[in-house]
Amino acid sequence: MARSRAIQSFFHGDPLSQTDVDFEALAGKLGHAFARRDLAVEALTHRGALDRRPDLKAAFPYGYERLEFLGDRVLSLAMADLLLRRFPGEAEGHLARRHAALVSTRSLDEVARASGLNDYLIAYRGAPPATAAILADMMEALLGAVFVDAGFAAAAATVERLWGERLGSHNPAPRPPKMELQEWAQARGLALPVYRQVGREGVEHEPMFVVEVRVGAVEPVQGRGRTKREAESEAARLLIEGLGQS
Repeated sequence: MARSRAIQSFFHGDPLSQTDVDFEALAGKLGHAFARRDLAVEALTHRGALDRRPDLKAAFPYGYERLEFLGDRVLSLAMADLLLRRFPGEAEGHLARRHAALVSTRSLDEVARASGLNDYLIAYRGAPPATAAILADMMEALLGAVFVDAGFAAAAATVERLWGERLGSHNPAPRPPKMELQEWAQARGLALPVYRQVGREGVEHEPMFVVEVRVGAVEPVQGRGRTKREAESEAARLLIEGLGQS
């Protein structure tokens, strides 16, 4: 009840002037017009803005985190369903690789930037540019918000719209970067790549793991991710890219 009153108070008057969110433009980018605009604002609110915006904190004490938790699951299911229908002849292993790549932090960040949704993040004044992890969380929160607002079909349609050509059959199922790096090392008679966590950045509720990968005499590379596994994959990908340019 208290949260409901806070939301009603927050949206009393013109919400555009209070949040700077152009809801019509947002609807055009998502392909979904929110019946409940408070869900859109919640999905766009980074926790770092709350201490500087008591109005937001009263309405959404956790920022986008709760909707991000939901949106992560919505995206995973929607993407699995899309891939099963688009690639009826593919084996589970190929589908799993496609799925992992399409729901990764990197993919979510690219979708947010390509669609211009990164401009809608509500952060505190003077905040540094949003990281890939923050934009990935915001994207998942928006999908969670669409799900609460209009159901799974609407959320799945939003995923299909935003991911667009990334879902096309002309894109081969990606090979896991760690597997590709391992095969590169084995083909040259080198020891297997070694991964080591070298840092942890960000705040407790939004950690960013930093992992270093070493293989042979190649200069080690660091990758970042929301999980250790994701950081390892990113480190392997960056090292592979570096090898291709050397």
